[in-house]
Amino acid sequence: MALGEFELIRRFFAAAACARPGSGVTLGIGDDCALLAPPAGEQLAVSTDTLVEGVHFPRNAPPARLGQRALAVAASDLAAMGAAPLGFTLALTLPEVNANWLQDFAQGLDTMAQSCGLRLVGGDTTRGPLSLTLTVFGSVPVGQALTRAGARPGDLVCVGGTLGDAAGALPLVLGERSANEAVAGPLLSHYWTPPPQFTLGLALRGKATAALDISDGLLADCGHIATASGVAMRIEQSRLPLSDTLRAFLPAAAALEAALSGGDDYRLAFTLPAEHLAAVVSLEPGVRVIGQVLAGEGVCLVDEQGLDVTPGQRGYQHFRERP
Repeated sequence: MALGEFELIRRFFAAAACARPGSGVTLGIGDDCALLAPPAGEQLAVSTDTLVEGVHFPRNAPPARLGQRALAVAASDLAAMGAAPLGFTLALTLPEVNANWLQDFAQGLDTMAQSCGLRLVGGDTTRGPLSLTLTVFGSVPVGQALTRAGARPGDLVCVGGTLGDAAGALPLVLGERSANEAVAGPLLSHYWTPPPQFTLGLALRGKATAALDISDGLLADCGHIATASGVAMRIEQSRLPLSDTLRAFLPAAAALEAALSGGDDYRLAFTLPAEHLAAVVSLEPGVRVIGQVLAGEGVCLVDEQGLDVTPGQRGYQHFRERP
């Protein structure tokens, strides 16, 4: 039996655990609008991400993993702002209705939603090439949102964990290479299910001077902080945290490139006065210092001798003209 739009929503999404009423959600799925209620004295943080098949994820991607990845990517923006999660909407464009695909996708989405503490509060479905648009909502106390503007000379440049695993996993995702489970498992997990760093984002409130999540590559995204803050950032190559699995899978030069410009890490990058470092690390031991904020402009990478070794390729850009 063919499924109509409303039956599709009811069967696969409205009945999911993540669609049940919860804190901060006054009215969810079933009406013309959802009603959200941030706590008193807090602002609503809102972010939208669109993922398109063949651009942001490979064709024939496993639907359960895709559901997890789609929400994790969007939710990471909330963590980067220091926002606590509230809810999300999903606009799903499908080339056809495939009940098995939808069941697996919805299960993956629900798994990530419950892990993040996000409630599905609405959305839309339509026919067309496969694409997913998710809008996430969070709350943050007035005046405590983490933005890209605010880094100051003397601040430390920090990241929330190892870099490059998702980019390193791409040959595995695309079926271009294989590896034993001990190596492939952690890399694929970071690509498909990158956990939004909500705990770190909340810990950075009132401490970090600027922050964002790394989606397009470390150097490119640090460049956004440098531009917004009107400062320079000096990254030390020797301090970049690379996982053992990435080092085992890729040659040293390729692993370094993945960490610097590969993108899709969804770790937080942030600037922090040194006096706050111990408190942040006590909550998130994976945090690493990788450089310093200086007066000036731009981002540079230096080797152990302090020489500028900044590569020309800094990260992923949509609509970039090809040579």
